[in-house]
Amino acid sequence: MNTLPVEQFRKFKNDITRFLMAYKFALDAFETKIDILTEEFQLFHDYNPIEHTKSRLKSPESILKKLYKKGLDISLPSIKANITDIAGIRITCSFIADIYRISDMLQNQSDLKIIEIEDYISHPKQNGYRSLHMLVEIPIYMSDRQENVCVEVQIRTIAMDFWASLEHKIYYKYNRTVPPTLLQELKEASDSAAALDRKMERLHNEISEVKDAQAEEWGEDLKQISISNQQFQLPEALLRLLSDRPNNV
Repeated sequence: MNTLPVEQFRKFKNDITRFLMAYKFALDAFETKIDILTEEFQLFHDYNPIEHTKSRLKSPESILKKLYKKGLDISLPSIKANITDIAGIRITCSFIADIYRISDMLQNQSDLKIIEIEDYISHPKQNGYRSLHMLVEIPIYMSDRQENVCVEVQIRTIAMDFWASLEHKIYYKYNRTVPPTLLQELKEASDSAAALDRKMERLHNEISEVKDAQAEEWGEDLKQISISNQQFQLPEALLRLLSDRPNNV
């Protein structure tokens, strides 16, 4: 039975709620950044490097278990200082090159502070796990203050994500005591997924080269702008002005 006075319990609950809200707002702000990058890339490159994103907020129970496991002090300052994966977002891409492209775009944003980068693509884990991990600090603005909040970012291809999901289910089923034969097959599956990633990226690059060659001449699609489902026709006077400009200008 709870023995805390009502007012003390209410304050405790409000403190936790406000604490977790900061991480929720950090995810919202980060997802907005991803949406902007995606739309910009789609407009200028006619291609979307991001297949989908998935975010999650760690539950108070999971946070508490992690504190106990690490033998840390149970307090909000201790959580903020030691638990860096409360807010997490997974970005799934089509190709390996997209992973590094998105990573570079995020690193170029002046309001983001990159705390750590772990490249499990160039250096896969022993079990075959591949992904790019980033620990990013993002500012959020509350009604009475600004806070810098950590977000854990995982960027991977569809093949990497499929493998990681399967591996997680197998470990859960066997309660983390997976037979050696299955571990070996998982590693082989990871290598096969990596080979598929490389092959699909090569095909994508070849198709892009053909498409670029076919788009060298002016077409009607070059005479209009599409932004947020709105179509804007370029004025003929502007097109004539551009046509009259010397090529070296």
